This record gives sequence, structure tokens and C-alpha cells, in this order.
Amino acid sequence: MTKPLSEMSLEELWQLFPIILKKHKTEYKEWYWEQKKNLLAALPEKYIERINHIGSTAVSGLLSKPTVDILLEISRKAGLTKVEAELKNAGWTLMHRNEKDQEINLVFNKGYTPHGFADKVFHLHLRYLKDWDELYFRDYLIAHSKIAEAYGELKKL
Repeated sequence: MTKPLSEMSLEELWQLFPIILKKHKTEYKEWYWEQKKNLLAALPEKYIERINHIGSTAVSGLLSKPTVDILLEISRKAGLTKVEAELKNAGWTLMHRNEKDQEINLVFNKGYTPHGFADKVFHLHLRYLKDWDELYFRDYLIAHSKIAEAYGELKKL
């Protein structure tokens, strides 16, 4: 019988969910749009400020973990407890919570199963609206393909 993820040790989790780098898939963009549509349906529109595809899968051709990262920025007026509950109802699992200095960083996932990764895996980064470095880094790599290629090589080390 397989243990629930919540009962596994860190060592067991690392074995079940190793960091694997793969060649970029054009489908990542479609996966993102699918999840964005689901997020828009799951949350009241007034709570959502912006939704962006971030991380290496947002940069065409970049070597990456096959995990689509999404940045969901919410209004400070949104009830965080309500947003968290709605995301859990929509199938997201809370992985990490960091709240300090009037800022939040909650990370949810989809696609982690007791048997390893599902075919589609997502990380959802929930934060208040702000200028986040991930957006600038993504845009820089998209605009500078040679630097993106060098960054992909660096990831192999």
C-alpha cells in the first residue's frame, strides 16, 4: 500500500519527485492556458489582479523541469483564507506558505501523486500584486535567446 504524500519523509519525497531537466515542450503554453482558464473559473474576478506563465517552461526552447509555473497575483482586498479554500476546491494542494511584512507567498501544486508525477505538473505561486523579478527574468530570457541558452547549460551543472 502506498503512503499518503503527507506521511512521507523528505528522502521518500525526493525519490518519488526527483529534479529532472527536459527539453522544452511547445505544449507547456497550452497547459498554462488551460490552468489559467480554470483559475479564472475557480476564483471571483475581483480577487484576480494578474496571471502569468513564469519559470523556464515560459521560455521557448529553454531546458526546464517539466513543471509549468504560474504566478497568480491577487488583490490585497481578497480574503486570503477564501482564495486558499477555492484553490484547494479546484484541485490545488498547498505546498508552502510564507507570510511576512504584509506580503504573501503561497505555493500550490497539481500533478504530484503517491506514484510520482502525473503527465502534467504545475506550481502555482500566489502573491499580492507587485513587480516580481520572475516576470522580468522571463521577459529578459525571451528577448535574449543566447543568454537563455547559456542559462539552460548552467542548469545542467
